[in-house]
Amino acid sequence: MDDLSKLLFFLLLTISITTALPDKPGSGQINSNSVLVALLDSHYTELAELVEKALLLQTLEEAVGQHNITIFAPRNDALEKNLDPEFKSFLLQPKNLKSLQSLLMFHILPKRITSPQFSSAVVSHRTLSNDHLHFTNGKVNSAEITKPDDLTRPDGIIHGIERLLIPRSVQEDFNRRRSLRSIAAVLPEGAPEVDPRTHRLKKKPAPIPAGAPPVLPVYDAMSPGPSLAPAPAPGPGGPRHHFNGEAQVKDFIHTLLHYGGYNEMADILVNLTSLATEMGRLVSEGYVLTVLAPNDEAMAKLTTDQLSEPGAPEQIMYYHIIPEYQTEESMYNSVRRFGKIRYDSLRFPHKVEAQEADGSVKFGHGDGSAYLFDPDIYTDGRISVQGIDGVLFPEEKTPVEKKTGVPVVKKAPKPRRGKLMEVACTMLGSQFPTCQ
Repeated sequence: MDDLSKLLFFLLLTISITTALPDKPGSGQINSNSVLVALLDSHYTELAELVEKALLLQTLEEAVGQHNITIFAPRNDALEKNLDPEFKSFLLQPKNLKSLQSLLMFHILPKRITSPQFSSAVVSHRTLSNDHLHFTNGKVNSAEITKPDDLTRPDGIIHGIERLLIPRSVQEDFNRRRSLRSIAAVLPEGAPEVDPRTHRLKKKPAPIPAGAPPVLPVYDAMSPGPSLAPAPAPGPGGPRHHFNGEAQVKDFIHTLLHYGGYNEMADILVNLTSLATEMGRLVSEGYVLTVLAPNDEAMAKLTTDQLSEPGAPEQIMYYHIIPEYQTEESMYNSVRRFGKIRYDSLRFPHKVEAQEADGSVKFGHGDGSAYLFDPDIYTDGRISVQGIDGVLFPEEKTPVEKKTGVPVVKKAPKPRRGKLMEVACTMLGSQFPTCQ
């Protein structure tokens, strides 16, 4: 961890000290001699970075204020080289924040345990994650304690261990996610049918290769309007949907909310339109989608005129959904190789133009362009969410001059900064449930 990160960490601890209520029962004073500061200044920098990414600083400060704590810190190389890269990537994804928090809290005891207490007998202690650590013969959960009493402070103690401790709940969550990615959906097959005219088995249609896109284009699978008809009942051959699209859409929307800075986009998908339901149906049918999500700052620049037309929120969002699965790496490699790329959008027949600019991917043209700002917010193999810093609009044709030779002057709408939901409530009034 560099000096700047250490300074920020220490400033956060200092702010928590100055804002602490002195009359709050059980609240202690965090100072420079705290075990949390010792963890930052120690050689367990990888663990300190994970604690900061897991947003556990306030939780640990409260724990230190109430009682002593004991931290079992794995070596840096155990997290850098000896950890499965796929498992590490799983922990660092924003949607798996709870798993990362549970794993780190599994390394912390709400009491002070020193090396003389590591007896030969099997002893169990409850961790901050409400799981138990088992100690026997100088080991904790079969991991050797390489540096007992490595760092000792008045409010806690740090022991060095040889590897990362993984609770069962986190391991099961990782295995479940990996299984969902690796297991391909298998279409149900009925019994063979006999042609009554020839008394021979009917020929089956040629199978669709695994991973191939659906036969119908994505526009034919979309609903004709904002409201959706109920899904048809399952037929005799089995359910029609082979992917749980609704769960995947719900997962990526929760990721947007947790990521921060994309609340307006989530509001449009869930409350202002029925696009979340429609996207879930498309994914259930086997389609893949890439969502270019404008952040809240970009959404605040939308004007009343841009939102007042009927169906305007749907049309704006349709233009930000690409019926392909693209990641930040794939889009950047494409624009580096081919210059400009034009992606289809669900706002048929308009296309989204992309090109390389300033080492990133730039979408749109002119003043209405936007840069890839937060790459790979959510990627699960079927839905990809890429954060951008602007709202995209299709390119408008140049106004035709009148016969008098005077060009048509289009009056620019006066921008009105404000929350998107305020505009929606003004348009719909009490008929909109969120406005009540």
